[in-house]
Amino acid sequence: MHKRLGRNTVVLLGVGHTNAHVLRMWKMNPLENAQLVCISNFPTATYSGMLPGVLAGQYDVDAMEIDLVRLCSSAGARLIIGEVTEVDHADRQIRFRDRPPLAFDVLSIGIGSRPTFAGVNIESSSSLVAVKPMQSFLERLKTKLMQVSQTAQPGAVPPRIVVVGGGIGSIEIAFCLHRRIQKAPESLGLGSGVTAELSLVTGGKRVGAGLLDTTQDKVREQFADRGITPVEGSRVVDIKADHLMLANGNRVDADVVIWATSAVAPELLRQIGFETDGRGFLLTRPTLQTVTSDRVFAVGDSGTIVDANLVKAGVYAVRQGPVLWDNIQRLVSERQLLDYVPQSGFLKLINTADKKSIAEYKGKTIYSGWCWKLKNRIDVKFMKMYQDYTPMEMDHSPPVSPDEIMRCLGCGGKIGSKLLGEVLSELEVPLHEDVLIGLDNPDDAAVVRTYDDRVTVTTDFFASPFDDPYLVGRIALLNSASDCCVMGAQPTGGLAIVQLPLGHPRAQAQVMRELMAGGVEELKKMNATIVGGHSIEGPRITIGYTILGRQLVDPKTKGMLQTGDQLVMTKSIGTGVLLAALMQGKLPGAAYQPLITAMLQSNYVALRLIQEFEISGITDVTGFGLAGHLAEMLSASQRSAEIQMSDVPVLPGCQTLIESGIESTLAPDNRLVSEKVKFQSARSDLEIASLFDPQTSGGLLFGVAEGKAQRVIDFLKNEGFGDTTIIGQVVDPADGVCSLKVN
Repeated sequence: MHKRLGRNTVVLLGVGHTNAHVLRMWKMNPLENAQLVCISNFPTATYSGMLPGVLAGQYDVDAMEIDLVRLCSSAGARLIIGEVTEVDHADRQIRFRDRPPLAFDVLSIGIGSRPTFAGVNIESSSSLVAVKPMQSFLERLKTKLMQVSQTAQPGAVPPRIVVVGGGIGSIEIAFCLHRRIQKAPESLGLGSGVTAELSLVTGGKRVGAGLLDTTQDKVREQFADRGITPVEGSRVVDIKADHLMLANGNRVDADVVIWATSAVAPELLRQIGFETDGRGFLLTRPTLQTVTSDRVFAVGDSGTIVDANLVKAGVYAVRQGPVLWDNIQRLVSERQLLDYVPQSGFLKLINTADKKSIAEYKGKTIYSGWCWKLKNRIDVKFMKMYQDYTPMEMDHSPPVSPDEIMRCLGCGGKIGSKLLGEVLSELEVPLHEDVLIGLDNPDDAAVVRTYDDRVTVTTDFFASPFDDPYLVGRIALLNSASDCCVMGAQPTGGLAIVQLPLGHPRAQAQVMRELMAGGVEELKKMNATIVGGHSIEGPRITIGYTILGRQLVDPKTKGMLQTGDQLVMTKSIGTGVLLAALMQGKLPGAAYQPLITAMLQSNYVALRLIQEFEISGITDVTGFGLAGHLAEMLSASQRSAEIQMSDVPVLPGCQTLIESGIESTLAPDNRLVSEKVKFQSARSDLEIASLFDPQTSGGLLFGVAEGKAQRVIDFLKNEGFGDTTIIGQVVDPADGVCSLKVN
């Protein structure tokens, strides 16, 4: 984190059409003395207007996606991928299912809507595929169609696909799905040349409720041309595995049901205690502020302006963006807010998937190729605004405010006792029998009991590559404790080493709170506790721990590999490349979660490996990279090894980024493994580059006899290390020279 922590924290909960505009404007001109935090359930945001076009095969998937990881990085905004459970407007806090609360000064809620299943029995709905969440819709639909195709009997009727809805979105899905099945059924998991029976069920009198009669007629005409059957006038009341039951008693056969009905509020909006309309959406003033709190905005589908009587439509959400951005600035600077004035009407465009569209505007209906060109131009232009991930060349550091104290650093940059005391008092620090003097009764130093005069001490720290203190706190602890665990020592206590960014004390307290909560969470899982530490101020978050451990068994050192051992890796490599890409705003959102998941896998499992299995030498793969750490083991063991590059697990996106020229700054030094062992490889430098990639919170690397390897691998996979694999074997050195050969 390079920027100074400002006084005000602006939070965007959900990054839909309206909130995305704020993120884009922040990138161009961030507010002074403030920081922006974006919260999302997914690392990407999907533009609903292009989803049908992607379904039809008119666009690639990435054309409809906003990469929030890259966009937030380029804008200097913090991104939290997590599930919110509560918004406390009185205390101005957002609470999550699995992380510490986040304080806010201004909050904009834009989490959209969800389809309703009110009055519908879905207990036997194995055929159901809801359109939302849109980020996973296409994959879920393909999986369902594959299941239908694979279980179909020879000579069976074509798959029966039913779209349930009746609005523009469901009409477009019917048109576009029909087109995709006609042109490329195998791309949806159906067999080549397979057709399907397609129908659209609506409870309205006609398909296209709210559209002009002439528009409805045109839709029905085009449905007839394509063989899409409209089923109108009765809503669905029951979804079975192979059919739907309607309220009028009619049955509609269905192998796959795509649910695209009218919108209701997400459950979170009903739970947070704000005033809502009849469907659960938050009531707002014309300024987009909620009726419940002046500090909380509700935008897009999430809000309903009192007495405005607007339908839920993306065009309104887009037009709200500039008003929201202006009003956030006005609220922070205590100026009068502006009213959002919705347009009286808007252009409606329906993608018919044949390079034409049906347009409705000012009482007229047009079906034409130029309507498609217009729709395509509008959608592509809109997305281009949010798919520019080039970092802005500007200083995101807000100026020092009057309520900040200029630091002379004569104190060494230490953090004040009041801030530390407040944060530590909030943590549920566990007691430990071996900690005689710790944070429960702090003194000048911690006192920890040792056994047989044997205590293991390790230390590690790093400058944070993430703008998420809670994640950083967890990863820092895991990274620091790893060495202790691979030495066969049970962690007892941790001493934190923290550098906080300069800034407003309230913002610093929030960062410290999250950092320490992350560390304490991981310590608890290891049956250890925090016993003290030291903290200073500086340009960015830097954190680590000194870990004290009680030796349980004699360590399996690096130098204990045996000839014939199978070399086992527990995690995929590539964190250095991915983190370097993240720092440059080039890490794809799809690669973000696998990276986080890998780094949060705890090497505490090493204790059980050492105690319960007959493994030989073991180490953790960290800064020297896989090749460097393996070279250390071979040199200490006086052995050689052969590894299969194709068997080395690599994180998603790593190789593509390497080929684009991205690498960690430590990688060149890590290539000097020939100083430790003779290095041989017939592969290109690009093919083996990941071997030299420095890892943060990397996996375990150990040797185990060939006949005992599978049992160890099964154990690790059962413990959640799904990438565990044998990457090679230990052999005798030729002519007494230790070597590492890559095949």
